[in-house]
Order: sequence, then structure tokens, then C-alpha cells
Amino acid sequence: MRDDLTITRYFDNIKGLMRKFLFALTFLSVVPFGFLLVLIISLSIYNQNPQISYQRNVAYAALPTAQNAISATIIEDEGKVERIRQFMAKYKSGLEPYAADVVASAEQYGLDERLIVAIAMKESTLCKTIPEGSHNCWGFGIYGGKVTTFSDYREGIYIVSKALGTRYKDKHGLITPEDIMSMYTPSSDGSWARDVNHFMEQMK
Repeated sequence: MRDDLTITRYFDNIKGLMRKFLFALTFLSVVPFGFLLVLIISLSIYNQNPQISYQRNVAYAALPTAQNAISATIIEDEGKVERIRQFMAKYKSGLEPYAADVVASAEQYGLDERLIVAIAMKESTLCKTIPEGSHNCWGFGIYGGKVTTFSDYREGIYIVSKALGTRYKDKHGLITPEDIMSMYTPSSDGSWARDVNHFMEQMK
């Protein structure tokens, strides 16, 4: 009787071990399968748009900040001002203190800042030969007995720049010295435009 009980317990133990073994085997089979399934799904999503994360990070990293853009603009404007100032200083012009106004007015009206200075150089050798007290270095509105005057050089810079930007460029499409000459000084044989271009080249 005891032997039968022992045998029964033995087989019960065997059955228990078999169940544990089968559970462990099933678990070990299911876990890798599940991991593989998750990996396949992840790769499928990634392959549909593999650059999303990369592009997002790179795009934002590559964009310049507003502060950097402003700093670059300031540095560029300072370079323009200094180039204009040096040209005026070379000819000992009374316009030299207004170099920054030349650049600012040109930017406001979409002009090449060198054009404003080159016209003054052509018309009056940078304010050396102008009607007394006129502050008009550009020959602007001077014909016959008429003389257009400005309260100071700064006002002259902005009024001439506005005329070149709105009336000549925007209204009539006159941008280059050759174009401008046809309306600014139509009687010229072409020397006016050649000289203005020459002075602009000197300020490069």
C-alpha cells in the first residue's frame, strides 16, 4: 500500500514538473515572439517616415534665431556705413557725419546706398560746389533759376532717397544710373551715368 502511495506521489511530482516545464517553455516562446512583433511594428512605422525625428531636430537646430539674424543685419549695416564714411572722408566731404543716414534712407526706399553718394559726387564733388546755404549736393530740383534747398544735409539725403525710391524706381522702374539719367538729367550725353557708375565702383 505504501509503495502504491509512493508511486502515485512520484507521478504527481512528475506531472507538476511537466506542467512547470511546459509553462516555462510556453513563456519563453511567447516573449521573444511578442518582442519580435513589437520590433516589426516599430520598424514598419519608422520606414514609413524615417526622417521625421531627424528632420525635426535638424530643422530646428539649423534655423537662425531672431537675435542672430538681427546681429547679422547690424554687422552688415555697420560695414556699409563705414565703407560710405571712408569714401566721404577721402574727399573731405561735409556729408561724412551722415553716412549712417545714407544707409538708413537707402534701406528704407530699397536703394543701393552707393547711388545716393555717387550722385552727390557727380553733381557737387560731395557738396563742395553747391548753391550757398542750400545743402543740396545732388543737383536735385536745380534748373534755370530754381534752386531746391534743404534745411540740412540729413533732410537732403532723405528727400533725394525718397524721390529716387518712389518716383524713379517704383513709379517708372528706373534703377540703374543709365535709367535714372534719362529723367534726372536727360540732356546728358551718357557721361553722367558713366561717372556715377565709376564712383559706385569705388565704394565696393
